[in-house]
Amino acid sequence: MEQAKIKSMYNLNETIAADLFQGKDYPWEVLPEISEFIKKLGPTLDPEKFEKRGEDVWVAKSAKVFDSAYLNGPLIIDEDAEVRQCAFVRGSAIVGKNCVVGNSTELKNVVLFNNVQVPHYNYVGDSVLGYKSHMGAGSITSNVKSDKTLVVVKSRDGGEIETGLKKFGAMLGDNVEVGCNSVLNPGTVVCPRSNIYPLSPVRGVVEADSIFKSQDNIVKKN
Repeated sequence: MEQAKIKSMYNLNETIAADLFQGKDYPWEVLPEISEFIKKLGPTLDPEKFEKRGEDVWVAKSAKVFDSAYLNGPLIIDEDAEVRQCAFVRGSAIVGKNCVVGNSTELKNVVLFNNVQVPHYNYVGDSVLGYKSHMGAGSITSNVKSDKTLVVVKSRDGGEIETGLKKFGAMLGDNVEVGCNSVLNPGTVVCPRSNIYPLSPVRGVVEADSIFKSQDNIVKKN
């Protein structure tokens, strides 16, 4: 499971939330702490760059937020991000620099690193999306198992890690591409620079530099 560790998945220089990941091995360990982290970080942000918009909501002055977007705290939207029409940010969300949160996209308990794009009809819950990751139109994270049991992360070689979490969407590493209308099932970990084909149901760990066509057809990029 080395590839699923924070040090292998993310460039922590590309998030305002770097301190949230300190002292942890796996990215899903931050999920229970996102809300309180925002409440502590928000008041320390430079008032020349950020403005407070309601309870526990801090938005960079250079960010573009459409009037029809719904913003609920705790929330930080970093510089030059764009939150488009009818986006629904339910709270406990960190939106990085230059991110795009698109029309009718819903965010809940997430960290989006810088330059992440979730631009069209995406649901992203209880997840961490790495630098320059992109979710195609209609792709979503499914964050609760149908039987409501706790999520276990499973690798293709038979390794397992019990997370102790009931809600766990997806961990996307840096530069991951997710194709349109794909479903990232609870406990999905897609390691850096991998490409998920459209219409894919994904679960478990997808190794770095892979092309995911189906659970039985994962190939390494050239």
